[in-house]
Amino acid sequence: MKIRVVLADDHRMFREALRIPLGAEPDIEVVGEAGSGAETLDAVEHHLPDVLVLDIALPDMKGIEVARALGRRGERMRIVALSGYSDRLFVEEMLRAGAQAYVLKSSGADELVSAIRAVNSGHRFLSPALTSLMVRHVQPDGELPVPPISVLGRREQEVLCLVADGCRSAEIAAQLGIATATVDVHRRNIKQKLRLRTTAELTRYAVREGLRSA
Repeated sequence: MKIRVVLADDHRMFREALRIPLGAEPDIEVVGEAGSGAETLDAVEHHLPDVLVLDIALPDMKGIEVARALGRRGERMRIVALSGYSDRLFVEEMLRAGAQAYVLKSSGADELVSAIRAVNSGHRFLSPALTSLMVRHVQPDGELPVPPISVLGRREQEVLCLVADGCRSAEIAAQLGIATATVDVHRRNIKQKLRLRTTAELTRYAVREGLRSA
């Protein structure tokens, strides 16, 4: 019996490009496509796939939101997250939302095929390029910490939003009416609370939490 697959990505050309290598596999059949979150939910309900290949950056809903919605509906198919983002925060959140695999768009089609087969057999799959990254952040108990936005105070959240907008400390200070040194203290506290180190990581965290759009 073939593995029934639905492809969800907002770029039609990309979906068509994926159909070719997947259609060449004797055990895989692409039964449906979707270009938005709403279309994905409808496609899953209509086609009842074994595996959903889900882009995490759909135009109307984030892939994370789609995965959570499918989980609430009790859908039994497996999810392969497909993304151009290699940051651990996106990987962690997709896995927590219900995805069993995370494949980078920069990978070859053979990697996606392997992921589809793995999750259909009840296994998990990560692009090899992500494995070492994730292992470095695994805690002794196996948990992958993603601190919620609620760990930050109101002022810290305001500073985080402005950091994500690309503002420097002096600019943030001027907008909030506080001293630059105070902004620097907030930035240090934010990094410590979120266990992040760089401005790029802070920006991606803000996008993931819905504070800023990608």
